[in-house]
Order: sequence, then structure tokens, then C-alpha cells
Amino acid sequence: MATVALEQINKVYANSFHAVKDLDLEVADGEFMVLVGPSGCGKTTALRMVAGLEDISSGTLRIAGQPVNDVSPKDRDIAMVFQNYALYPHLSVADNLGFALKLRKLPKAQVAAKVKETAAILGLTEWLDRKPGQLSGGQRQRVAMGRAIVREPAVFLMDEPLSNLDAKLRVQMRAEVSRIQKRLNVATIYVTHDQVEAMTMGDRVAVLRSGVLQQCAPPQVLYSRPDNVFVAAFIGSPAMNLYEAAVAEGARSVRLGSQNIDLPASVRAAHPALASYAGSKIVLGLRPEHLPAAGNGTGPTLAGDVDLVEALGSELVVHFTIDARRVRAEGAADQDAEAVTEAGEGVARVDPATRVKAGQRFTFAIDPGGMQFFDPGTGAAIWA
Repeated sequence: MATVALEQINKVYANSFHAVKDLDLEVADGEFMVLVGPSGCGKTTALRMVAGLEDISSGTLRIAGQPVNDVSPKDRDIAMVFQNYALYPHLSVADNLGFALKLRKLPKAQVAAKVKETAAILGLTEWLDRKPGQLSGGQRQRVAMGRAIVREPAVFLMDEPLSNLDAKLRVQMRAEVSRIQKRLNVATIYVTHDQVEAMTMGDRVAVLRSGVLQQCAPPQVLYSRPDNVFVAAFIGSPAMNLYEAAVAEGARSVRLGSQNIDLPASVRAAHPALASYAGSKIVLGLRPEHLPAAGNGTGPTLAGDVDLVEALGSELVVHFTIDARRVRAEGAADQDAEAVTEAGEGVARVDPATRVKAGQRFTFAIDPGGMQFFDPGTGAAIWA
């Protein structure tokens, strides 16, 4: 059992590309830490530095409290699960599982016992005699995990291990990986580009952007209290609606395009720093589930022109447009550059019984507790 600490870790390549910048992160013993972010954000590079597969340009990496910058990968007491399984196709499942133990020259009886135990944990007992080519993708991924588990390492590293599986199997394997990690109680660093995967699996999730750590927190904290526009836009599906808005004098309302949205006392109390933005622009964030169909209440509302309605059974996803400018964050929602666009597209999730159709003007209620505010210059969340 061990902790992993990355202290001011940097990775600069020979061509001067700075892939990871001053990364500070600590993974507790038994914790499931997920690194997530768009392609090229540095998450896999960070994982490979922990594994010893990439040299560290500067900073200190500690495992179980000991510096390991100059320790070879085989001596770091880690096990890594790769995206492509990395199984030996000519060996049986049992031989794949026991390969690392045989290299250690452990007694045959001990190897057999460990293989049997690991196979039972992973539900592979009936396939021990089969070759990898005779297994499904999910079974092969379990064998790859088994090869890591059987070594009883201090730390597990997983690099997008589920990305080659189909959508249904990925959902099933997410639950399996989480269950197995909790049972083994080993510090785990898991890399994925899929924010849904990150949110459903991690004890904590570290969001990276262009090599810089944006926020590290439990999934629900990232979702309900993002530190900046990038995290707000990246976490959540459908993504948060982000609009350019202006705070009225007295900070009792915000102007969103041609619409004036009142800010209840509860919102002003939760975001007292909004008062300093009176008469200035901000970025207003509204998650789709915080825009239900308007009823007979007296709270703030938002009217939009409906472009598309998607019926998903348990809910309707309503795509609409307002006359406000939408804000997109770099690297979020597949955008290549930070930009403010003229089109004020938005998405709302409403009750499936709601009568709404494309082409109509529709009024949504705004859940005051879900309103988020950000500084338009720094992107930082506005709270106290």
C-alpha cells in the first residue's frame, strides 16, 4: 500500500514543448484518482512519468514517501494497464496472468494459487485455458487487469483501458473496474478523455488543460462548484450553457441578450462577490437540468426559440436559441480556441410530459441554486 505525490512536476520535450506544468497532485493510499481532459492536455504524459516511462524534467515524484525520479520502472512497485491490453497471444489466460510471477521465479504452486485467486476476483475462472484471441474485448480487458492485480503492486496505473470497448460494455466495465479497485484498496491513477467515465469512477477527479491542473475535487464538487469556465464547460453532459451577461446596478439582476433575469436573495447571498461586478460583464452558466419548463412559479425565467426536441424516454432534451452571446472555453466541447460566438444556442432537460416542439417560443424556469457566475477575463468562478 502506498501514496503517490507529484510535487511541481514538469515535462519539457527536446523541441521545447511544455507538456506538463508544475503539477502538484497527491493520491492517497487506496484512492481512485482520475486524470481527465481533452486530447493533448498532458494526462497520459503525467501517468507515464509516474510509471517511469517518461523522464521528469523537474520536480519530485514520491511513492510511499520516497523520491523515485531516478528509480527504474521495474523497481517502482507499480503495475500498468494499457489501452491495447498488451497480452501474449500465444499464451493461455492462466499463463498470461502468471507470467510476471514466473519471471520472479516463484514456486509453481504459489503461482497457480495466485492465478486462481485473481481469476476468481475477475470472473475469469472458466476461461483460464483459452487464448486471448478466443475472448471478447471485455474478457481480454479483465485479463489485462488480472496481470496487474496478480503482482500485488503498491500502485495501479491505467491508461484509457476501456476506450477500445463498445458503449454498452464500457458501462459494464466501468462498474467492474471500480468494484475491483475498491476490493483491492490500492492507490490508482486512471487516465481517460471521457468525462462521464471520470465522474462515475473517481474518488477525486483532476481536470487538466494544456498541461496545467485546473481543479482536483470529488466528482460532485467539480459539477456543482467548478473553479473556472473550462471546468464548468468540460464537466457535464450535455455541457453547461455559458453566456455573456451583464450585471445590473445593485446586482439584483443580470441582462442576458434582450432578457432581464432577476437574481433572488439566495443567489446574491451565495455569490456576494457579484456586487463588485455591478455594471460590468460576467459569464453566466446554466446547466441543462437547471432549466425545467416554467410553471406558475415566480422565480426567474428564460425564453428561447426551440430548434430541436430529442425524446429520450426519461426526459426531453430541448435545443433552443436566445439572443445572447454564447461563451465557449478552449478545449471544451471540441472547440480549438477560446471564443465568444454570436449564436446563443442552449440545451435544456425537461420532463418527458412537457408539451414543446421545434419552432415555438418556449419559457424555461431557472433553478436559482444552479446559477453559476464567472469572471469574463480570468474565467474564474465568482463566489465570495
